[in-house]
Amino acid sequence: MGGKHYLPLTDQDRREMLAAIGVGSVEDLFSDIPAAVRLKNNLNLPPAMSESEVIGHLNNLASKNRHFQNSVSFLGAGIYDHFIPSIIKHVTGRSEFYTAYTPYQPEVSQGVLQAIFEYQTMICQLTGMDVSNASMYDGGTAVAEGAIMGCGATRRSKVIVSRSVNPYYRAVLRSYFHSRGLTLEEIPLKGGHTDRAALEKTLGDDVATVVLQQPNFFGLVEDMEGVADLIHGHKAVFVVSADPISLPLLQTPAEYGADIVVGEGQGLGVAVSFGGPVLGIIAARDKFVRQMPGRIAGETVDSEGNRGFVLTLQTREQHIRREKAASNICSNEALIALAASVYMAAMGPQGMREVAGQCLQKAAYAREKITALDGYATVFPGINFKEFAVTVPGDSAELNRKLIEKNILGGVDLAVFYPELKNTMLFAVTEKRTREEIDTLVRELEGWK
Repeated sequence: MGGKHYLPLTDQDRREMLAAIGVGSVEDLFSDIPAAVRLKNNLNLPPAMSESEVIGHLNNLASKNRHFQNSVSFLGAGIYDHFIPSIIKHVTGRSEFYTAYTPYQPEVSQGVLQAIFEYQTMICQLTGMDVSNASMYDGGTAVAEGAIMGCGATRRSKVIVSRSVNPYYRAVLRSYFHSRGLTLEEIPLKGGHTDRAALEKTLGDDVATVVLQQPNFFGLVEDMEGVADLIHGHKAVFVVSADPISLPLLQTPAEYGADIVVGEGQGLGVAVSFGGPVLGIIAARDKFVRQMPGRIAGETVDSEGNRGFVLTLQTREQHIRREKAASNICSNEALIALAASVYMAAMGPQGMREVAGQCLQKAAYAREKITALDGYATVFPGINFKEFAVTVPGDSAELNRKLIEKNILGGVDLAVFYPELKNTMLFAVTEKRTREEIDTLVRELEGWK
């Protein structure tokens, strides 16, 4: 059955339209294109298939993919295989949410506005911050926007970032700063952590923002004691990229003095889906609210005193002059933020604390078992959350090829981002990994080389 059977236009419809514009044929519409460059034969496409044949063909193609249903994942580095409660798809699959557009008219958008408001409220509770926006594209853009918020607040142009911050996020920072006339300087590592002495030496009265990550890219819990005082002593802004899954166990960024909290919210009930769509978290103290990008939903009352919701701030270039906009990001991830809201509401404080605890304990178990093997060793001392780096006996890429043959998605090859960490892998262990799966990984690692 050819595609023409599904087109609403009849031959008579085409003749009437061509006559209306004074053209004899469809080919005449392309008369301005030189004949020498026009395609003279049919496209090189396979024959048409029926619907059932298409489904079978697509299923056959999909079966060639490696995914979390047919493989066990120990991949991390910013995107993680966390459990997703089934209630999330039932809520986000409702048409009033997944087809919703920007809630410009509050009188017809109360449901979407309240969903955004509840998301903001939960993010503030999780981070300890005063205000949250309605989300950003992803963790990388959230980090960049947070750093730029600091530049706007201080009217300075230099940002310093630790090398323990996710390399992808640092790449986004460089991309942003290239066209903005901002300066980026990196702080070296010391034992996998931010070098505190180097931070103190680099800080000066020209620094707008300092960006750190907690836990850092290697899964290490950074010592944040006194860092805020050091940064604020130079009147700079302290931005923390935090893993929201870790926050029920660790100090909130507010407790150790962060001004702005950013991060990747994918772990909050959002599928990996080849790396997106995801959502960027950004929250801050009250005094930075006018610097926040995107939009903020607020609570109000109507003329009869009933509770209602509106968009209270929209520092987007769609609404104000481009040069005055806090950001050129004109969209948010409202549907993905809704998934995060449903996750946090369904899990509750106790459930989220249990997830965090399992990530901590299972990663510790895996690290202990792996580093007990000959040829494997811990790279950095310290407390790890969910991820840890180990040296392996031989080439990391070769080891990963061997693991994937056993339906195991191994760790990240750190030499790609840190050339000095040759033959070093970053393993991620979430609450989904069972003891049996971890023990299977250990057996495969033991039998290699």
